[in-house]
Amino acid sequence: MLSPKRMKFRRYHRIKSKGITNCSNKLAFGEFGIQSLTSSWVTSRQIEAGRRAITRHVRRGGKLWIRIFPDKPITFRPPETRMGSGKGSPEHWVSIVKFGNVLYEIYGISELIAREAMRIASYKLPVKTKFIKRSVN
Repeated sequence: MLSPKRMKFRRYHRIKSKGITNCSNKLAFGEFGIQSLTSSWVTSRQIEAGRRAITRHVRRGGKLWIRIFPDKPITFRPPETRMGSGKGSPEHWVSIVKFGNVLYEIYGISELIAREAMRIASYKLPVKTKFIKRSVN
């Protein structure tokens, strides 16, 4: 699973993921990609499941870029513990995905295969997505 090597702080606040993204809302590396249409947290397990679905469908062809990284720790308190004694320990990592974020990009395969691979990967994610391709100027 994806996780940061080191962090400035071990525990973070749970901030809201509303709004539209200002950066990473266009294709930067690949020819095709999927873009989020809703806001949510995407866990490192979901990112990895989407990556595996894409690479299996394209049979290791082309080049794949993952444009999101889970850098936010989510903490849980143990069940049936009393109040106090601090915040819980980090359990898993999430990435904050806003409306318009590009999640995956791919290059070097046909549009038909890319569209099907991205459709399969979108089933693994908790956000609604759409298929995008690079516009020819």
